Amino acid sequence: MSNSAQKRAIENYRSRLTKRGIVRFELQALETDRDLIRTLARKLTEEGPEAGHLRRAVQQAVSGEPPKPGGILSALRRSPLVGADLDLTRPREEGRKADL
Repeated sequence: MSNSAQKRAIENYRSRLTKRGIVRFELQALETDRDLIRTLARKLTEEGPEAGHLRRAVQQAVSGEPPKPGGILSALRRSPLVGADLDLTRPREEGRKADL
């Protein structure tokens, strides 16, 4: 990397990443996990709910703690349909007569 333009470009790129809160670090892993770890890191740097779900799932998997009870109930309470007062009753109708 003797080219000063290349060095400046890399410095600028890394400073933009730092402004976004992304840092570089080294880790040790199996060669077979290289693509998995890179994909995981790429997904975690993205903004949005998918990154949050992935982060929680990985944290839960490495913590070794069982999932907290009531997860389904809390998810239903966060539903956008809470308080919508939907009428989900169906009219009761008798079936048709079948000649057996």
